[in-house]
Amino acid sequence: MYQEQPARKPITITTLAKMKRDREKFAVLTAYDASFAALLDGAGVEVILVGDSLGMVIQGQRTTVPVTMDEMVYHTRNVARGSGLALLMADMPFASYATVEQGVRNAARLMQEGGAHMVKLEGGAVLAETVRQLSRNGIPVCAHLGLLPQSVHKLGGYKVQGREAAAADHMINEALTLQEAGADIALVECIPAELAARLTEALAIPLIGIGAGPSCDAQVLVSYDMLGITFGRRPRFSKNFMTGHDSLQAAVAAYVAAVKNGTFPGPEHCLA
Repeated sequence: MYQEQPARKPITITTLAKMKRDREKFAVLTAYDASFAALLDGAGVEVILVGDSLGMVIQGQRTTVPVTMDEMVYHTRNVARGSGLALLMADMPFASYATVEQGVRNAARLMQEGGAHMVKLEGGAVLAETVRQLSRNGIPVCAHLGLLPQSVHKLGGYKVQGREAAAADHMINEALTLQEAGADIALVECIPAELAARLTEALAIPLIGIGAGPSCDAQVLVSYDMLGITFGRRPRFSKNFMTGHDSLQAAVAAYVAAVKNGTFPGPEHCLA
């Protein structure tokens, strides 16, 4: 007799918090439509991110800055139709949370119109009051630190952040401030692996990494990068999981397995 497998349950922020406590890694990938969402959901991806990266991989823009609030709502709504088990996170696009009131209003749109379970904001402690008000209004928040793609013009390009000791300490303090304000998850992009390890230990909330080494509680990639279909140069921190696999399903499953068993990211995917 074959033993019946237990039915998978929908992923919630409580699920992810428990995985952090149990030191069980989880996998995150981007999706922008219902078909990709269903593919990722079926492969066991715990969190689907509707990223403003759609500006680059879907629209062909040079940065994420041109992506609008209406476009984020549209793509989030499509992804919500295709997913049923993964937690659905949506990016707040450029300048959509310049004030606390604007942030709450636009986050509510992503939840009500788009079907998101959580929103993600780029920035440090300056966003503490926005995070606090979102939390008070029942909106789960992911705080995005490190390289901030929406601020690429201010940063002067896509550069590794937190290399200097003072900058690293400052990032840890900012992450703790946002956690105290009510952030449920943090995400760090393009930071040294050593700093990511310190952040993982310092934070009680789960930490998702991209270009941040293997110590984070979870890893995220742009799906187009990990499937090798991004035009132009693929980021160094990414990996083409289609290599050696004959289907999208197999590639996504391989990514999920590699994140969970700690074989991705490897040393060759670390930036500093």
